[in-house]
Amino acid sequence: QVQLVESGGGLVQAGGSLSLSCAASGRTSTSYAMGWFRQAPGKEREFVAGIQWSGSFTSSYYADSVKGRFTISRDNAKRTVNLQIHSLKPEDTAVYYCAARLAWSSGRTYRASGEYPYWGQGTQVTVSS
Repeated sequence: QVQLVESGGGLVQAGGSLSLSCAASGRTSTSYAMGWFRQAPGKEREFVAGIQWSGSFTSSYYADSVKGRFTISRDNAKRTVNLQIHSLKPEDTAVYYCAARLAWSSGRTYRASGEYPYWGQGTQVTVSS
């Protein structure tokens, strides 16, 4: 089992920046795929960013809608995956979730929520105009 806890959400003005963190505990592995998703009120959960690694190899990818404003990274020592968000827009308002899977295949990306068995509880991000 993997436990995930998100932090860093809050209320931010449009144009500002925010950094979210996802701390992982429980079953350890040197090979993970993790993703950040978000869900706005009345909308489906959507993928925003993913990262997968094995040993020193790391690969990251983004939804087209956030490319250039979102940066996903990992801190192996702290066992966290971080999501930096710049130039925030009111439409970025949502609950942000991190998710994890313990196996991944080279050349594949994981953008569907059903591909991740482990989820955090989410952290609210609210962007005021």
